[in-house]
Amino acid sequence: MVFRKTGNAAGACFAGGKPDTEKRGKRVVAPMRVLIVEDSEELADLLAKGLRAAGYQIDLLTNLADATSALGTTRYAALILDLGLPDGDGLSILRELRHRKDPLPILVLTARGGVEDRVSGLRSGADDYLVKPFSFDELVARLEALLRRPGQLLGSSLRLANVTFDSEGRQAFVDMKPQNLSAREIAVLELLLRRKGNVVSKKLLEDQIFGLTGDVASNAVEVYVHRLRKQLLDIGAKVKISTVRGVGYVMMESD
Repeated sequence: MVFRKTGNAAGACFAGGKPDTEKRGKRVVAPMRVLIVEDSEELADLLAKGLRAAGYQIDLLTNLADATSALGTTRYAALILDLGLPDGDGLSILRELRHRKDPLPILVLTARGGVEDRVSGLRSGADDYLVKPFSFDELVARLEALLRRPGQLLGSSLRLANVTFDSEGRQAFVDMKPQNLSAREIAVLELLLRRKGNVVSKKLLEDQIFGLTGDVASNAVEVYVHRLRKQLLDIGAKVKISTVRGVGYVMMESD
């Protein structure tokens, strides 16, 4: 499907209809949180709906000020960024993030299609640059490609000791036997497995699980880590989740 300009909308719409979210919903990519910054409400809503059906968790903002605030408090897996925002140029977000050495994958999605515009966006720090009108399937493919790069969060199968996680099927296995975990326990397991042997901060876990969903209980992360730790112990998983006091958690093979 392709987005194209319409005469009665500030942004763009799908040529040939909206995304087939019922069909796409069967193909889960990963429950990673992506921030969309797009001032066209019509386009933003369609993007959010399509990406949620593709398996992503989405936070949606429409202006520079709110985006800057969110990026200062929440850790995202990726950012999809429009440049022509009502209160400023999206390039300023790019430059600020790269100035402070933030490696966040950023896909610019804009109507600015000139060669100079594309060069400016990439040199300002964009990892990829997609011009409207565009194919939604291409957008998803580009996002997946960004998240597959070394150090990023996408990968289809994760393994540590006798624990395996299939990120596309959203299923955890211990000794190749499927295990029943809640959606948030799975989110914790996936992030810890992706950073196995490295400390994952409480803030990163909180952001990936809850995002901009309002007030979160101060012990919410601890509760889900405790539940996951107990379940893994009960089913004979040969891994352990250690608490690094004041920092976060790390998953390693058990002794």
